[in-house]
Amino acid sequence: MAAAGRNTLLSASSTVQNSTADNQTTEEEDGQNLWSSILSEVSTRSRSKLPSGKNVVVMGEVGSGKTTLVAKLQGVEEYMRGRGLEYLYFSVHDEDIDDHARCNAWVLDGDLYHKGLQKFVLSAESLPHSVALLLLDLSRPWLALDSLHKWSSVLREHIDKLHVPPETMRELEHRLVKQYQEYVEPGSDLEAVTQRRNADQEEESVILPLGDNTLTHNLGLPIVVVCTKCDAISTLEKEHDYRDEHLDFIQSHIRRFCLQYGASLLYTSMKEGKNLDVLYKYLVHQLYGFPFSMAAQVVERDAVFIPAGWDNEKKISILHENFQTLKADDVFEEVIVKPPVRKFVHEKEVLAEDDQVFLVKLQSLLAKQPPVTAGRPVDPTNRAPSGSPRTSNRSAAANVANVMPMQSGGQTSEGVLANFFNSLLTKKAGSPGPGGQPATGSSTPGTVRKSGSKLGLTDVQAELDRISSKSELDSTNTPPAENDQS
Repeated sequence: MAAAGRNTLLSASSTVQNSTADNQTTEEEDGQNLWSSILSEVSTRSRSKLPSGKNVVVMGEVGSGKTTLVAKLQGVEEYMRGRGLEYLYFSVHDEDIDDHARCNAWVLDGDLYHKGLQKFVLSAESLPHSVALLLLDLSRPWLALDSLHKWSSVLREHIDKLHVPPETMRELEHRLVKQYQEYVEPGSDLEAVTQRRNADQEEESVILPLGDNTLTHNLGLPIVVVCTKCDAISTLEKEHDYRDEHLDFIQSHIRRFCLQYGASLLYTSMKEGKNLDVLYKYLVHQLYGFPFSMAAQVVERDAVFIPAGWDNEKKISILHENFQTLKADDVFEEVIVKPPVRKFVHEKEVLAEDDQVFLVKLQSLLAKQPPVTAGRPVDPTNRAPSGSPRTSNRSAAANVANVMPMQSGGQTSEGVLANFFNSLLTKKAGSPGPGGQPATGSSTPGTVRKSGSKLGLTDVQAELDRISSKSELDSTNTPPAENDQS
């Protein structure tokens, strides 16, 4: 009995010890699991932070709105335009992990003289983490294709000079090809199929080949063609007589270029704030892998959005169905012609000279002129062609009457008037006749009475009529002598 009880106590004590050891082991394991979960969470957060060093390179013609576009993405209203290579940025926020990052934005000057500054932005190391924006000014559509080819060649020349390892370059090119081949339209039935496959599934999956004229110029760099100032479409229609077929013609050529370079296409308007949010989300999707669910938009002519991988030649040919006077194979430069420049003639502004200068000039001109006698001037051109002395005498008498001083009673001086008529009649009587002979007849004037006397005026008038009638008879042979002097 004693042995049995002892065995029972030993077994009970061993059971208690075993249970205590198990509890301690469990607590230790729980503590280790807690620390491991904390460490794993910290490491996961550190790995899931938004990467830095992402770049957006903005290129385009002068005045296409490069700096304005980046400032709008940044949310800045007031900004300073620079020269050469400008640096700006826009913020990126991941709400899932509550992390912020800055995406670098480099604006290259529109002058090709500064194209060498790309070396400070695009290098062999930063090329996989960059996106290029090529801006077009829709208010000047005749420059669209030339601008696209110019800046794409600038990019190609620079990338060729980077001497990127062939393996890395093939990976970058394959990334663009894969983006085109695996593109799924958001909202379609194929969207349910996940695009992230395992390695085994990727090997087993069949990848369709690229279409015609697709990625024929693969730079290994994602490109987004941004058409700015799409609000100018209405101006093109009013001032330059653009129709819908012209706008479709421009869009078709731009989409063909995007198809060759694997680029996306977006129409924006900084003035109206159109499609700026779409551009921001698409850039974040390309650089940081954020989900993007915006479908292609080709209905609204001023809000076009075509992501990379959506377009093909068949979809572009739909635009050709609206052509009435144009053809799909027409030369772009022959259809979209630059309008003639209207030269505005600016009239020269006439400045009035100073008052004192004008008065001095006027004084000098008056000093050079001969002095003018008081009274009405006699115009010699008013004489009759026949040289009749009657007209000249009357005018002379009228002039003398004008220059006669007036007495206080309002009557002219009788003595001056009598002297005038006496001298006038003496000259007429002594003038030669029609044959050079002195005039005959009663040449001696009678006594001139007062100026108001009718008899004196009658004698003067009779003498003047006699001389006039004789001179008119011989006017065809000998011109009359003019001896009257004023």
